[in-house]
Amino acid sequence: MEEYCCVLFTVVCFISLLSVQSENSHANALTADGGWLSTRSSKPADEGPCTVEVRDQSLTYSQFIERYAYSRPVIIRGLTDNTKFQFQCSKNSLLQEFGDRMVRLSTANTYSYRKVDVPFQEFVEHLLRPQSLDVLGSDTLYFFGDNNFTEWRSLFQNYVPPPYTLPGTSGAYSFGIAGPGTGVPFHWHGPGYSEVVYGRKRWFLYPPEKAPNFHPNKTTLSWVVDTYPSLNQEDRPIECTIHPGEVLYFPDRWWHATLNLDTSVFISTFLG
Repeated sequence: MEEYCCVLFTVVCFISLLSVQSENSHANALTADGGWLSTRSSKPADEGPCTVEVRDQSLTYSQFIERYAYSRPVIIRGLTDNTKFQFQCSKNSLLQEFGDRMVRLSTANTYSYRKVDVPFQEFVEHLLRPQSLDVLGSDTLYFFGDNNFTEWRSLFQNYVPPPYTLPGTSGAYSFGIAGPGTGVPFHWHGPGYSEVVYGRKRWFLYPPEKAPNFHPNKTTLSWVVDTYPSLNQEDRPIECTIHPGEVLYFPDRWWHATLNLDTSVFISTFLG
């Protein structure tokens, strides 16, 4: 009888241990993607090569100004600690705090003419989905920019932006969430930074004097599938995929397009 009780106790303990491990694995998975449920099995493309120079937090401000600020992009790792901001950007946290707030969606083409206002919860539950290859940019709604700073102040005040600015400029934030395969086709504007909070974002960049070959109303995904593979080596963009904890800096007037490889949460700091 004692042997039976001992065996039974051991089995119960083993099952309990497996249950705890399963719960911990689920919790770790939620922590890894913030509950946005990114799945690598449905990825629209691979990460591709990285031809952008990567630096760490040892990069000084003078080095940044001399080597990158006005001439070429750079990825900087570990520059800031946005652990608190990342936690606040989890799916549950954002829905709880901002679910009933209105957000403005833009069409995902080069000129983003059309704007649509919807409650944030409706966007997350009904419009946040993978990009279809045959849908035009003018028919794809994208949540990025057009944020009401006053209503989202409690979120933005916990973000630690990159400390390196350009002389005579200040930063303005644009926050976004997008599904796998979505992105913005080639366009250009002033300098800035892009940081991924959850997910992965693939960047394609060209210097101002080298305009890329693209259709302004087609998505980045269609460009990656239809145009990118046939480019000669000299016509290939500078590119890289950035991950959480990495910040990409792009100089003034550089052409760039983006492709979200997972459901991604991201924030840009535009310097103007």
